[in-house]
Amino acid sequence: MPSKGKNNWKLDQQRKTDKNSNNRKKPGMPEGFQFRFSLGYVLITLLAVSFFNYFLFKSDTTLVPYSTFKDKVRTGEIRRVEIDANYYTGYTEPNPAEPSSPLPPSTKPGVVYKTVPVSDPEFTSLLDEKGVVYSASPRGGSTILSLLLNWILPFAIMIFFWRTIMSRFMGSNSNVLAFGQNKATVVAEGDIKTRFADVAGVDEAKAELVEVVDFLKNPQKYTEIGGKIPKGVLLVGPPGTGKTLLARAVAGEANVPFFKMSGADFVEMFVGVGAARVRDLFKQAREKAPCIIFIDEIDALGKSRAAGFIGGNDEREQTLNQLLVEMDGFDSTSGLIILAATNRPDVLDPALLRAGRFDRQVLVDKPDMKGREEILKIHTKNIKMDPSVDLSKIARSTPGFVGADLANVVNEAALLAVRAGRKKVKEEDFQAAIEKVIAGLEKKNRMINPKEKQIVAVHETGHAITAAFTPSADPVRKISIVPRGYGALGYTLQMPLEDRYLITEEELLGKIDVLLGGRAAEELVFQSISTGASNDIANATEIAKRMITDYGMSNKFKNVALTRRSSGLLGPQQASDPFATKEYSEETQRYIDETIASIINERYQHVVNLLTEKKDLLDRISSVLLEKEIIEESEFAELLEGGTAMPKELQETIAAAEAAHLPGATEKASISSASNK
Repeated sequence: MPSKGKNNWKLDQQRKTDKNSNNRKKPGMPEGFQFRFSLGYVLITLLAVSFFNYFLFKSDTTLVPYSTFKDKVRTGEIRRVEIDANYYTGYTEPNPAEPSSPLPPSTKPGVVYKTVPVSDPEFTSLLDEKGVVYSASPRGGSTILSLLLNWILPFAIMIFFWRTIMSRFMGSNSNVLAFGQNKATVVAEGDIKTRFADVAGVDEAKAELVEVVDFLKNPQKYTEIGGKIPKGVLLVGPPGTGKTLLARAVAGEANVPFFKMSGADFVEMFVGVGAARVRDLFKQAREKAPCIIFIDEIDALGKSRAAGFIGGNDEREQTLNQLLVEMDGFDSTSGLIILAATNRPDVLDPALLRAGRFDRQVLVDKPDMKGREEILKIHTKNIKMDPSVDLSKIARSTPGFVGADLANVVNEAALLAVRAGRKKVKEEDFQAAIEKVIAGLEKKNRMINPKEKQIVAVHETGHAITAAFTPSADPVRKISIVPRGYGALGYTLQMPLEDRYLITEEELLGKIDVLLGGRAAEELVFQSISTGASNDIANATEIAKRMITDYGMSNKFKNVALTRRSSGLLGPQQASDPFATKEYSEETQRYIDETIASIINERYQHVVNLLTEKKDLLDRISSVLLEKEIIEESEFAELLEGGTAMPKELQETIAAAEAAHLPGATEKASISSASNK
């Protein structure tokens, strides 16, 4: 307790110091910079006025000796003369247009001659003799007007525009003098309400961060024994697992200020701005210590500086170098802790991960079934639920979901309940929300012609029957031919019974079988195929390719990895990894292509044989699906067993279809004829 009081006293004193210093100088204006800034812009303004004066008041005037000027009067070239105290100015007639020219005569004055006057009483007599018009200006008047027009007026205009522009910039949030200031969001101690109790499903990560909280609360407990707390903690995990939430919970539990900034906020188009922001961030953090600095998506800032690394640039490297220097510049007793988060740990610079910087890495992984249930309990605290809702069942239905996905499911379920006019959320709302998150928004109003609808029904039934008779496949939870999401005309929802972390070769082949079941059913029933299986074929091909190149499951390259994947992206893998490096020859590439085709053809023939054997079942279930559009897990199980727990009209539909040997013989004939054209 004494230590805590001492720390609070230091923070109070520091706040007073910050307040006084803020009153003394403007933010964004470094000491000694204001004078240099003003003097520089005064010089720039003077130069601008000079150019402005030169181009605006420039005239085609020729300065000649007095004798030459007098000769031009005598020859009649000069027709008008202005006399003042400093110069005689003579104006000639405009150049006449050519007789054959279609243009009108020019109204622009001709050449203007100037000369310094001398004492010559006969000059005015010469002007009268030649009929030259002459006039005199008041002594000194032209000098004042010239000074006003040439210097004071342009200078006043420049000052006016400068003050207007600066007042707009200084009065807005886009302060042109604050490029070097950091963009961190600062949350004062006590304002963070997040606690460890608000974080679930990542118990191991929370246990690792308890020491950080304890150090910020009781630093003397570690310093007395000579121990050192890690300077930096790197939170690594897929998107949506709660890395930012954990960082806020640490700051909330420790009751210290929290600086939050994204890695992309450091780098700008101006060279040196990123390094200046790093310095400013650490300066503010030291003044507020003990505190926490949280840098989200640090891979945008801390990518490896290795030669030839894709995406490298000098500005980012300068910013990273400054961050490394700042992390070396404070000791473990300063009360300054750096937390950072990324889902691409392998692209980070090794210097950033060495001991003394981010020397502790905490994995924030996807939650298991128990973790998902705990997360659901937190998100449903303020949700009015029907007593029949079983959160453990919902947790089993959401394998692979992260905290953000589960929060979305809970919110969608609440919205669906309100849309249905209910006061409480039922389990059916949760199931509908899960399907919406997985498959997309249901499009009940999309009109599909009967032919295509029948193809979709047969296609999805082929998936479901193949899954039902493949021992390694996940059980079927739902079959639907209601369009959803981006172009999906139907879907077969499969859910594993438990969390899985390994997949055997048999299970991979089973996945390929289920994916090919849709097209095999189409060909078996209609003797033709459609484009509806394009996504299934792409996924099946990718699995077969991974079996050969990544998993060493081919006869020729057994236990050999032919591809090196270095993306390090923790999260959903793309079908085509741009970071994958091929480590094989063209001959090996041909073998891979041939083996992929062999696997796909072999599994496709296996599925065709299976569905041929179950042809009656395929006709029966596709007819029911075509009529009802949705078949739930329990109904599907009854249909597989040949049960009769179906409406009478459906039994009649099935009987009629079986009598015709094929579902919808008329539609089938028209499709066949269309495909033959």
